Amino acid sequence: MKKRQVVLKRDDQFSSNFANSSFAVRRVRYGECQKNHAANVGGYAVDGCREFMPCGEEGSNGALTCAACGCHQNFHRREEEAEVVCDGSSPTT
Repeated sequence: MKKRQVVLKRDDQFSSNFANSSFAVRRVRYGECQKNHAANVGGYAVDGCREFMPCGEEGSNGALTCAACGCHQNFHRREEEAEVVCDGSSPTT
């Protein structure tokens, strides 16, 4: 089973445009590793790691290191998805 790191964050920039009962949720997922392992010899080679899997529990230093390739989370492609969540009531004007 593959592990995925998902970060949920309330985004006040989006929520200010909607009714008080609405808020935006931004999901962040880290995809394949893009670290160039051959940069120091003038080439280009990636290791083939297809998805970020944290080494440790959330909040620890290991949570930022990939268990598959050993690279820091920042070397993995970041995918963001914003979603507006509403409770279904009509906005008041």
